[in-house]
Amino acid sequence: MAQLQRGVLQLDARDNVLIALEDLRAGEVVASGMAGDGATLTLPGAVPAKHKFVTAARAPGDPVFMYGVLVGRATRPIPAGGVVNTANLKHDSAAFTTERHPQAWSAPDASRWRERTFLGYHRADGRVGTRNIWLVVPMVFCENRNIAVLRQAFEEELGYAQPPKYRRQVAQLAAGYREGGARVAEQPASARVFEYVDGIRFLTHTAGCGGTRDDAQGLCGLLAGYITHPNVAGATVLSLGCQHAQIAMLMAEIQKRDPHFARPLLVFDQQRLGTEATLMDRAITETFAGLVQADQCRRTPAPLSRLTLGLKCGGSDGFSGISANPAIGHTADLLATLGGIGVLAEFPELCGVEQSLIDRCQNQAGAERFAALMRTYAGRAREVGSGFDMNPSPGNIRDGLITDAMKSAGAARKGGRSPVAAVLDYPELATAAGLNLLCTPGNDVECVTAQVAAGCNVVLFTTGLGTPTGNPIAPVVKLATNTALAARMPDIIDIDTGAIVTGASTVEAMGERILERVIEIASGTVAVQAELLGQYDFIPWKRGVSL
Repeated sequence: MAQLQRGVLQLDARDNVLIALEDLRAGEVVASGMAGDGATLTLPGAVPAKHKFVTAARAPGDPVFMYGVLVGRATRPIPAGGVVNTANLKHDSAAFTTERHPQAWSAPDASRWRERTFLGYHRADGRVGTRNIWLVVPMVFCENRNIAVLRQAFEEELGYAQPPKYRRQVAQLAAGYREGGARVAEQPASARVFEYVDGIRFLTHTAGCGGTRDDAQGLCGLLAGYITHPNVAGATVLSLGCQHAQIAMLMAEIQKRDPHFARPLLVFDQQRLGTEATLMDRAITETFAGLVQADQCRRTPAPLSRLTLGLKCGGSDGFSGISANPAIGHTADLLATLGGIGVLAEFPELCGVEQSLIDRCQNQAGAERFAALMRTYAGRAREVGSGFDMNPSPGNIRDGLITDAMKSAGAARKGGRSPVAAVLDYPELATAAGLNLLCTPGNDVECVTAQVAAGCNVVLFTTGLGTPTGNPIAPVVKLATNTALAARMPDIIDIDTGAIVTGASTVEAMGERILERVIEIASGTVAVQAELLGQYDFIPWKRGVSL
C-alpha cells in the first residue's frame, strides 16, 4: 500500500526508491521508509518533482524496485538519496513463467450503480453504442483522395464541418494586408440536416496493398471492427478493386464479428464503376439515403454492463502511475463488477509485470497466450536491434519514467485488480466481461485505433504531459495526472486527477467520479474535448516493430 509522508511517496514496502511529489532541495531531510518507522535520510542533491531517489546506496548491478517489482539495475554508484536517471540506471525486469499463482480479489462495492443506465444506441447484435456515426472508409490508400472529396462535400453541406476559425483568422489577416484593415464577418455554423446522426467520419490510411497478405488480413479485421462497432450506424466503403485487401476478405471478417450483420453497408468498386463521376454519384446518392435511415435511431436506456472501456495512457509522467492510472483502474474494477468490459493494451508497456498479469488470468490458456504474445513481440523487437527498453520517450524520461519496467509498472495500474477474463491478439473483438488484455503497440494512435476496433465504446486516456489524441467513432476521455497540466492545456483535458497527488482525493473516490462522467459521455450529454477539436486519429498497426 502506498504511503505518503511530507512530499514523498513510497508505493510498496519492497521498494528502495521514493517518489518526490514536489521539488525537494539538497540537504532536505525526508522520511525514507514506510509511515511510522521513523527512518530519515538527507538528500545529497535536489530532486525534481515526479523523479525517484534511492533510500539506500546502490552499487553497480544492484537492483532497484518500485511498485514492488524490479524496474532496473544501477550502472554506477548511487548514494543514499541520489536521484535515479539514465546515467546511473538501466532497464531490467523480472523473468516470468506461465505458472499461475492466483490471488483472491475483493470486488469493489458497485451497488450504487447496479440499477444505473446510460442512454445509448441499441444494435441488433445486442451491443450498445455511445455515438451514432456514419463511417466512410477506403480499402486501400489509392482511395484516400476520393475519401477527401466526399468528406468536403458531406461535412460542409450537412453541417458537420468544424467551424473554420483558423481559416477566418488567415482571411482576416489577408484582408487587412490587402484592404487596409477590412475584417471578414463571422459566419454562423451550418445547422445539421440529420439531428440524430452524431457525425460522418472519413478514415484514411496508407495500407491495403504493397504489404504482406497478413497486413491485408489485419487491415480487413481492423476495418471490420469499425464497421461492426456499436457506435457505427452504417458504412460506405470505397475499393479500387485490385488491392490485396479485397472486399471478400472484409466481408469474411465482418461475419466473424457479427454473423447476422444487419446495418447498412455500401460498397463501391472504382475499377468496376469506371469514371470518378460515376463512383462519386453512386457513393453520394446511396450514402445520403443511408444517413436518412441512420437518422431514425434514438437513444434508449442501457445497463452499464454494455459499456466497454479502453484503458490507455500517453505522454505519461512520473505521476501517471500514482494518480490517473490507478484511478481509471478502479473505474475498470467497478465496471468489471457490473459485468462490463475493460481493455488494457500496450504490450511493450507491460514489460516487467507479466507475472502479476499471468497470476490474474482466469485460466491457463489465457496465461499461456499472454506469455506467448509478449515473448513473440519482444523477440521481433530484438531482431531489428531494438527492445522494450527503448519504449520510454524523451518526455517520459524527462518527467521521471527512467526505464521501460518503471513505466510499465505504472501503466499496468490502468487495469485495476480484477481477474483477466481474456487475452486477445490484434485486431480481435473483446466479448468477455471483465478485464481483457489486447496485444497492441504503446503508440498512442495505433493503440487507441485497435482498442476501438476491439469494441471500446469509450476510451479513458491518461496523460501527464498532454496529448490531443482522439478517435473517429469513440469518445476519448483525456485525464490529466496533475493539476498543472489541466490548467495549462484545458482544451484537451476532460478530467483532472491531480487531487490524488495532493491528497485531496483518494484513488477510489476519483475512480467513482470518472465512472459518473463516463455515464454522461456515453449518454451523449457531454462531448469530450477531442470531439470538440475534431481530433479523429486513425492509424492501423502493420504488425511491425512499433513500441
